[in-house]
Amino acid sequence: METSTSGSLGSLSQGDKEDCSSSTTIHSTTSDDRFQARAFLKVTSFPEVLTCESFDVKLCLCSLILKDLMLLDTELRKEKHVMFIQVLKIYLTDLYHKKKITDDLFKKILLIQENDFEELQKQLDSRLQNTEMSGAHNSEYQTLEDLERKEREYSEHVIDNMEAFWKQTDKAQQAFLDQSKCSSAKATKIRMDLTEKMIAVESLLSESQDLQATDIQERLFNWELMVKMIDSLKSYIPEECKCRLNAVSNILDHLTVKNNLSVRQKEELLTDLHKAFWEQLAHFSNECIQQSKDLILKRLECRAKKREVFKHRQKAEQGSLLSKTFHNKDVHDFLKAYHELLEKHRQAQWDLEEEDDCESTEAVAELYKELYSQASHALADLVTELFLQTLPVVTSLSVRECELLKEEWQENLVPQLEKWETHRQRRWKLFQEQLLQEKKLWIKEYALSAVMQKHLSEKQEKIIQGVVSRLGCLSDESVNYILQKHRLLVCSVLRRLTLRRVGMAALARMRLSRKKSLLQELREQHTLQKGSSLCQDEDQWQLQNAVESHILEEEEKLEEETQQTHLEFHHQLVTEMQEALQFLQQHMEQVIGQTLLQHARREAGKKSSDDGQDFKERLVEAAVESVYGTSNNINRLVQNYYQQLGKITEGYEGKKLQQLKSLQAERGERNRLRKKEENELALKEKQTKGLLNISSTVHQRMVLQQKKVLSQFELRQQIRLESLKQKLLGLHHLETELENQLKEAEQDFVSELAALARVPMAMKKKPSKKSKPAGEKTNSKRKTFQSPESADKGDSHENTQEPPGPISGLCRGRLQSPCEGETEPRKNSKMLEKRGNSQDW
Repeated sequence: METSTSGSLGSLSQGDKEDCSSSTTIHSTTSDDRFQARAFLKVTSFPEVLTCESFDVKLCLCSLILKDLMLLDTELRKEKHVMFIQVLKIYLTDLYHKKKITDDLFKKILLIQENDFEELQKQLDSRLQNTEMSGAHNSEYQTLEDLERKEREYSEHVIDNMEAFWKQTDKAQQAFLDQSKCSSAKATKIRMDLTEKMIAVESLLSESQDLQATDIQERLFNWELMVKMIDSLKSYIPEECKCRLNAVSNILDHLTVKNNLSVRQKEELLTDLHKAFWEQLAHFSNECIQQSKDLILKRLECRAKKREVFKHRQKAEQGSLLSKTFHNKDVHDFLKAYHELLEKHRQAQWDLEEEDDCESTEAVAELYKELYSQASHALADLVTELFLQTLPVVTSLSVRECELLKEEWQENLVPQLEKWETHRQRRWKLFQEQLLQEKKLWIKEYALSAVMQKHLSEKQEKIIQGVVSRLGCLSDESVNYILQKHRLLVCSVLRRLTLRRVGMAALARMRLSRKKSLLQELREQHTLQKGSSLCQDEDQWQLQNAVESHILEEEEKLEEETQQTHLEFHHQLVTEMQEALQFLQQHMEQVIGQTLLQHARREAGKKSSDDGQDFKERLVEAAVESVYGTSNNINRLVQNYYQQLGKITEGYEGKKLQQLKSLQAERGERNRLRKKEENELALKEKQTKGLLNISSTVHQRMVLQQKKVLSQFELRQQIRLESLKQKLLGLHHLETELENQLKEAEQDFVSELAALARVPMAMKKKPSKKSKPAGEKTNSKRKTFQSPESADKGDSHENTQEPPGPISGLCRGRLQSPCEGETEPRKNSKMLEKRGNSQDW
């Protein structure tokens, strides 16, 4: 009810003679900025809204929706933290039982993680408290502008907290894996299992969030129905005052026409009755406000007590479940049981609040009906006093005649009340239709949100698949871990953005609530006036057409403003989405970097475990002490080996250059064909340009041009990636061929050296303390005789840098001039001393 009590009574004596034109304009004197800065009551529960002014009802209800969404987000975030700690505890317990970690380490890791998560929550609470206090000049009231700012800052803080949480979980996993006695394969498996379990957690939370968000939106519609019912009850007495006063005014007018009453007397009687009605209506309004507030206050106190009892019992049930012991195979059972328990608690709390909301509404409705009955009897007594006591005194009418006038007044009052009841039912039906339209709009927006979420998820999946495919060197386990980690982060980000989108829809509804309410009021008045007067003259018909045209004009303005508001919030959501995806990208860069680092360490460990090292060391020792090998023979053997390496590297560089030229030529040919196709397509578009300019709008042409540019960019990028992939495969093939040639040259050199020193090759199979089983032999010995220049840069055979290690010592010893009087074994012994303790081949 937009008008005040005094305003509704100010035209009571005019009956149905109001000018329709006074309600055909949506006033724009209050700008949108002033509307956003308008303070409205800050409520914490629905029953408080029942005592608010009608103008603030929609704002208050939507603010409660935002509060429920924030509470849901907080509960799900705490649930996720608890689940991670419990899953981590289960894996730590398993490692402890297998003697992989000590009891002190087990307790230390858990304590550190619990403290870190508590610190994260404290930081978030502190930031949210600062956000709540900033800009709050009055703790009892708030503005739409402040609410939008708080929601925006809340979203930023939650995204930062989410980023910190995932960093902390990675840190926790790395900490306990580093300090445990797990192998690399076992550590990788534990990481994958933890990630898989957290994906299951995110799936449970996402499903729960969607259901809860739907229930919250449905609750808003139920709230609006209950508030509308209370508002309808509030309007009973003002409308009845209007009908009663109109009926009295008609009878007094009739008496004035018959000269039973003068005009002055009639005006005095109407003024006194109007004043008495006003006093009764004011008393009714004050009693409604005061008694309803007292009633709501008592019910809220009872609700708070019930909530405390619920929380105490729920906390005990959660503690009982968390105190149970679970094993690795029971992790999914634990997650399901804990989530179902919290869902049960949330549903119980939800049912308690809904039941209390309905009971509070019914209690207020009964109160208003009781007060209405009292006020109605008081108004009837005033009219009876007028007819039976005042009129016999101021007129010459008898008491019997006055009683007949009272009966006539009652007969005239009934059709007016019936007419008002018909109008009330029509308003209620129009309100329900409007609510149904808003429900359909919300369902459409929710479906659009689901489509966008699916599109974003598929796009991110495509991106990470492309990144992993370009790496190409990781094992299947590492690739699966990266994909699972990315899927986990995407689920977390999308779940947060989905909730943010629901909140933005509520904020957009608040922005448009004022104009929607005024337009709905205009529609109701036009519909009621159109239905009440079936026979219309020319003036009324023109007025009705003018009103309909004005309504259509205002609807177009509202539609335009609605699109602009939704576009503004959409841009804001896209900005926040980009920031969240930036966090996701940075985090995945760290994950991929760590995975590549671990892969490189494993590969380095494999190459360093060369099982032929001991044989080579024994061969060098035998060759040095052998009397069969002279310095000239060994020098010639080494020089031949260097020449062979030079030929191999020279051939590698030639093949490499030839392959690069071939790839460049193929790429040039593909570019030529692509440009030819683009030119043909451009010529075809130029021929149809005139038709496109006529039949398409500017926006459609812009969209087509964007699609064209994006498709060309994707095509060029695909060609470039294919070219790089072919280049990589070719170079990898050449590298494998080079490695095989180097191994063959090395084997030939070792065989010749063994033959020269009379060392049997069977020594290679002789077991030693340092050698490993045959199944663990490495496949690569590129570093054996390959100088840095020849291996990395492919220098020619003229580079005669000596290989390091025992052979280097052997070559240096054999090339030295022997001292006079020394025998060959003596010289070999000196060379052995000069060789030192080198362990490299």
